[in-house]
Amino acid sequence: MTKKIVGNWNFPTSVRFGPGRIAELADACKATGMKKPLLITDEGLKDLPMVRDAIAANEAAGLPTGLFAGVKGNPTGKNVEDGLAVYRAGGHDGVIAFGGGSGLDAAKAVALMAGQTRPMWDFEDVGDWWTRADPEGIAPIVAVPTTSGTGSEVGRASVITKEDTHEKKIIFHPKMLPAIVISDPELTVGLPAHVTAATGVDAFVHCFEAHCAPGYHPMAEGVALEGMRLIADALPRAYDDGKDIEARADMLAAASMGATAFQKGLGGVHALAHPIGAIFDTHHGLTNAILLPYVMRANRRAIEGNCEIICRLLNLAAPSFDTLFEWVLGFRTRLGIVNTLAEIGVDVNRADEVATKAKADPSDGGNPIDLSVEEYAAIFRRACAGDLG
Repeated sequence: MTKKIVGNWNFPTSVRFGPGRIAELADACKATGMKKPLLITDEGLKDLPMVRDAIAANEAAGLPTGLFAGVKGNPTGKNVEDGLAVYRAGGHDGVIAFGGGSGLDAAKAVALMAGQTRPMWDFEDVGDWWTRADPEGIAPIVAVPTTSGTGSEVGRASVITKEDTHEKKIIFHPKMLPAIVISDPELTVGLPAHVTAATGVDAFVHCFEAHCAPGYHPMAEGVALEGMRLIADALPRAYDDGKDIEARADMLAAASMGATAFQKGLGGVHALAHPIGAIFDTHHGLTNAILLPYVMRANRRAIEGNCEIICRLLNLAAPSFDTLFEWVLGFRTRLGIVNTLAEIGVDVNRADEVATKAKADPSDGGNPIDLSVEEYAAIFRRACAGDLG
């Protein structure tokens, strides 16, 4: 029996889910009050039929729609500035955030900055800095994810690289949460297998780190567990057969669940991945996928209970840290994920710089152990060398 994969829900925002739901884009834009939206996406998507078709459908519905596609992987402050210039010059009144994590994050940042007078870096996720923003100056956002990893479509922040310091900054405001999300798994069927794997493991890491983060948040932990269960089942199927629409649907839902869960916190994987991505321009999901077992080792004494729960969820025999650790290694191998940072061009000689920035990253606060700069440097060196002992 074919599973029904169509639905609407309102947690954490309004989500229109199912194959073919991209046809509702114009309706969603109008529902937020947009009359002339700007579709923002990354460079790799701008010439694909899904983007051309979305813009054409909006035009046919009486909704003239501009396009800005000057967003690179690991989006920068310059990308946001360029998008903002196009938004203002075109007289746009809302943003369609369309694509993977880079496109979504850049688009949400453009929407935040649409009516602000202060520089974007003044809205970094530090204390109550978000209150500096004029909420009336934030443009409405409709998000359309085309990968299943970041979950940025249900997030209230964007990760933007500050070029002069090679730091990834988390820009936050509650109104950066898209008003409507259109999650159409048909938009993800063209993802190459290696991107499917990297983004999918990224979603797993979101769920895993959220579950292991300290603090009391049973709702986030429950969402994280179901996200991991879905990914363990669906990601290999989506990797093997990109046209498996049920697997694609489960992965799309799980990605949103990961981002919903990590409001509880992230941890050392992301604390390291952010500076590594900023310095070496590595793929975020792949970087997380490589780092996960190395950080698990470092956190072992604090996460053994979490690992036993996750083992039971995944129906693994003899639930323990070691059992889950071996499963993670096998899962990565099954999906073609490489084992070392060196294999993706990361230079071990910058360990001290990476470690210092990891310690300063906001994700460090969610790690179940208070890792020192020296401990971050040691994890980084092991991940470069492939030392999982």
